[in-house]
Amino acid sequence: MNATTKSTGQSSVPTVKITINPVGMDRPRAWLAAGLEDFRQATVVSLAYGMFWVGLSIAVTVGAIMLDLWHWLLPMAAGFMFIGPLVTVGSYGISRALEAGRAPHLGDAFSAWRPHAGQLAMMGVMLMIFFLAWIRLATLLFALFYGFEAPGPAALYASLLTTPQGLGMIVVGSAVGAVLAFGAFTISVVAIPTLMDQDLTFMEGIEASVRSVARNFRPMLLWAVILTGCVLVGILTFYIGLALILPVLGHASWHAYEDLVRCEPLEPDNDKQSA
Repeated sequence: MNATTKSTGQSSVPTVKITINPVGMDRPRAWLAAGLEDFRQATVVSLAYGMFWVGLSIAVTVGAIMLDLWHWLLPMAAGFMFIGPLVTVGSYGISRALEAGRAPHLGDAFSAWRPHAGQLAMMGVMLMIFFLAWIRLATLLFALFYGFEAPGPAALYASLLTTPQGLGMIVVGSAVGAVLAFGAFTISVVAIPTLMDQDLTFMEGIEASVRSVARNFRPMLLWAVILTGCVLVGILTFYIGLALILPVLGHASWHAYEDLVRCEPLEPDNDKQSA
């Protein structure tokens, strides 16, 4: 499907035509620049939104350690790539407020999902499937390389870069994770901002996202690498860097959507509707 549809009797009438624009290799840098400009214009709100997710990430990490689930920390941190597109929804709301000429506030960030909550929730389910698949595969890889008895945290993390089994698990896990992460990226990179901006079904959002990646594979691959690298830097700073990185990437992703996707309303055919 290429458009939103509304039921009229027994038929479905398209109301929006979705066109995917071609972009060049220079556009990811332009998206980042636009994201930084949005962050500059709404620094307090954007930083507060980023700090919320930093606090939540720290709380989850502390909880895992207190519950003696420390061995889940590495796959959970890597799994952030799968749920990241949902985390940045609030940044889209801030960018939309700026484009409307309003001074954004936290309500724009934390209530941005409400108008299309159902379809965004379905996208969340899709991304959660990728996340759970990654956790399952990570568990199997851990058992393959280390057996079913987990060593202590100090021994495990020390062995990751100093032993053949640790290096092997990192290489294989990175390859498997990269495939899954790119799959999640492909179905969501513009799907979520499209669903926020248009009255679409989540499947139409996914289709727009897949078409965007297919038509602009090299620029979108570069964009995926940039997103991954930035998030990894944020995680390696014990999440603190995510307070800046998450909102900037969210703003940039909104501008990527606007660059890639053009939605044009279709005039209803009164003759056909009345027939």
